Amino acid sequence: MPTLDRELALWAAGTGTVAGLDEVGRGALAGPVVAAAVVLPSDRRPAWLGELRDSKLLTARARERLAAAIREESVAVAVGYAGVAVIDGVNILQATWLAMERAIAALPALPDHLLIDGRPVGRRGWPPATAIVRGDATVCSIAAASIVAKVSRDRFMVALDREYPGYGFAGHKGYAARTHLEAIRDLGVSNVHRRTFAPVRSRLCGDGHLEELLARVPVGAGASKL
Repeated sequence: MPTLDRELALWAAGTGTVAGLDEVGRGALAGPVVAAAVVLPSDRRPAWLGELRDSKLLTARARERLAAAIREESVAVAVGYAGVAVIDGVNILQATWLAMERAIAALPALPDHLLIDGRPVGRRGWPPATAIVRGDATVCSIAAASIVAKVSRDRFMVALDREYPGYGFAGHKGYAARTHLEAIRDLGVSNVHRRTFAPVRSRLCGDGHLEELLARVPVGAGASKL
């Protein structure tokens, strides 16, 4: 369960604002990668802190409720996007960092310290940062950021589902569910698919890799990170 231990240590050392930073959508075949930055209050403890979890462990309804509470009661919340053109142009890692930079830049003021989910990022011009593997499951501000990022991206993918019917974006959110792979095979590649990702690239060039994936994915399988 996420705790405030990391934030409390920084605040005790005199650090002013601490922002949790996380992203969602790196493994998807379509849509943007989305990052969120959340600055929790140091002078009070919102009631929902005890409900925070890694966003993947929460129901959609719980994420929506918590995202609204986080936006209402945090010091600051910001979201950054990097779209498909950027992902295909520079690679998913660089696009993820760009989404994070955009989230940080969208905050009202630059934080004094970042707590980032995953491994060190090391971007020039960023505030001092601590990278924490599994931070979304252990650090409150990162867990809050993961929830905001997930809800923001899910809403974006639901909107894309209306714009690109037939792909099922509202359900699998662009990940490699069997139904998504089948739609890519049957409908072709849309403008919001990541052309550098193997299943999509396979459909474009006809190398047979997509069919091999479909042969390995059981009928009814949900989203995965193929």
